[in-house]
Amino acid sequence: MSENKRIDLHTHSIFSDGELLPSELARRADVLGHKALAITDHVDASNIEVASKISEAVNDIRDNWDINIIPGVEITHTPIEVIDKLANKARKYGAEIVVVHGETIVEPVRPGTNRKAAESPEVDIIGHPGLITPEEVEIAIDNDVSLEISARKGHCLGNGHVAKLGLDMGANLVLDTDTHSPDDLITYELAERIARGAEIPEDEIPKILKDNPEKILKKHGLI
Repeated sequence: MSENKRIDLHTHSIFSDGELLPSELARRADVLGHKALAITDHVDASNIEVASKISEAVNDIRDNWDINIIPGVEITHTPIEVIDKLANKARKYGAEIVVVHGETIVEPVRPGTNRKAAESPEVDIIGHPGLITPEEVEIAIDNDVSLEISARKGHCLGNGHVAKLGLDMGANLVLDTDTHSPDDLITYELAERIARGAEIPEDEIPKILKDNPEKILKKHGLI
């Protein structure tokens, strides 16, 4: 196994549509050589407090295992007008990473979601942003919001566009799995191959897999 350790900031547990308990996700990620894993279950106004439930398990894991498990949320398919409000509420409930479910080309995400997420000071990552526009990328850069390269089936179809635009414009890119089932978690080596498949140059891959996600963690005092 590579000495490099994975940082994955977008996964799901049984608290939304994932298959595993937080502890199960953590154990599998630990075995695969992860440094950090954020559990970012789908939320809207009906379950925005889910991060507080995950935090209870996270504290046990942090105290006893050598892996940093981070409570978070993925704001998903909400009216774009409430993204800011929900991101702020999620932080109050203990979310340390806030992802917004971006305009993937395989789901009917409300147009304008990418832009609103890019404008929000409490959002860390726009997940699978699909055919994001140069203007939206510029806004994301200005507000220190990262763009996701996705390992997930379907969502990954936009990776080439996101990678090219993000690299050309100087956006922070991160590579996450959007894990829902046990087999979705990946090693650092497979993450490197996915990055190459998105035509990311070799010298940019360590930035996307290590430096940029670490930057997000440092921003919130998580490392």
